[in-house]
Amino acid sequence: MSTVAEQLRAAREAQKLTVQQVADMTKIRTDHIQALEQGDFSLFSAPIYIRGSVKNYATRLKLDVPPIMAALDAELGRTENFSEPPPLSDVAKTPLDDVMYWAAKLNMKVVLAAAGLVSLIVIAILVHAVMKHGGKTDALGKIPPARYESANPGDTLPLPKH
Repeated sequence: MSTVAEQLRAAREAQKLTVQQVADMTKIRTDHIQALEQGDFSLFSAPIYIRGSVKNYATRLKLDVPPIMAALDAELGRTENFSEPPPLSDVAKTPLDDVMYWAAKLNMKVVLAAAGLVSLIVIAILVHAVMKHGGKTDALGKIPPARYESANPGDTLPLPKH
């Protein structure tokens, strides 16, 4: 199987395009295109730039991008400078990590608007319930009138002093 560099060069030559024409189409510098076609990745500072350039280049040449990217990942994995670094920590992910990841992806404007709408609905339901049942729940209104009966017959209640 041919390398990514050979596939890119062959596709460009098959379409009778010059390096300069490809550079104009992709907005990739000509020296970077030449480096990609030679398989010389030392010109790039990080694998992300190599992957982005190859994807852009392959897309503009109307090549099948996923197999080319898979082949590029395999080629980069064999190089010492551009193989992926080890994970930053050995600590396993917790459910809280997943919650924080999904919370970070939420659009806070939408979340706040939805929370405000739910709050308004709850307040409207509470106001309706209070208005509907407000006059009927008077606890003092349900107590029947009482009479004072003294334990000793003939006792009267003291009169207030002025």
